[in-house]
Amino acid sequence: MEKEIAYSLIRSKKRKRTLSLRITHDGRIIMQVPYRTPQEEIDRFFQAKTAWVKKKLIEMESSAGKNAGEPIAFIPGERFLYLGERYPLKIQDTNGRKTPLSLSWGTFILDEKRTEHAKDLFIKWYKHEAKRLFADRTNYYSNNLGLFPKGIRITSAQFRYGSCSPDNKLSFSWRLIMSPLAVIDYVIVHELMHVKEKNHSERFWGLVEGAMPDYKRHRCWLREHGHLLRI
Repeated sequence: MEKEIAYSLIRSKKRKRTLSLRITHDGRIIMQVPYRTPQEEIDRFFQAKTAWVKKKLIEMESSAGKNAGEPIAFIPGERFLYLGERYPLKIQDTNGRKTPLSLSWGTFILDEKRTEHAKDLFIKWYKHEAKRLFADRTNYYSNNLGLFPKGIRITSAQFRYGSCSPDNKLSFSWRLIMSPLAVIDYVIVHELMHVKEKNHSERFWGLVEGAMPDYKRHRCWLREHGHLLRI
């Protein structure tokens, strides 16, 4: 007998007219519906989505087995994400170069004398790139949108890729640097809009869509591939 697919149901009192379903990075199925939606309508909606849900769960399980379940070994040929692309690792003598890890001509180069510190070096490299790029992109969108935060900082959050404090300070996880640039831009625009609107109301999403009409595609990418942003 086929195993029943379970889901968590959230009944929202906000004026949201449509039913929505999403799968989190750890495989949980979340359905959000208007508060007074009849159970029969919910069941029909979920039944219509069952094939898609099964397909996504299989894809996530396969991806987790290949990427999340296996420890990173930091060996030659292993590939690491940066801006949505995977680049192979090459270990060699860097002749005393000041930077023990670099990305050169589509290949990560790691000093053979520093292999025991490979993970720390990758994290340090990602953080450096994130600080530089996120500052540039935030400045670009701040000027275009007329929304100016009181600074940004880089965090090590695993799943919260961005946030905006009550006093308009933005935070971004360095892990986000592994995702495509368009996805990074979406997170930055999302947090900048919180400078104006401190909630996730329809007005807020309208502001995001006005600045980035295809934001849903980038939000979907994070939901489906966020589990890959790891090291």
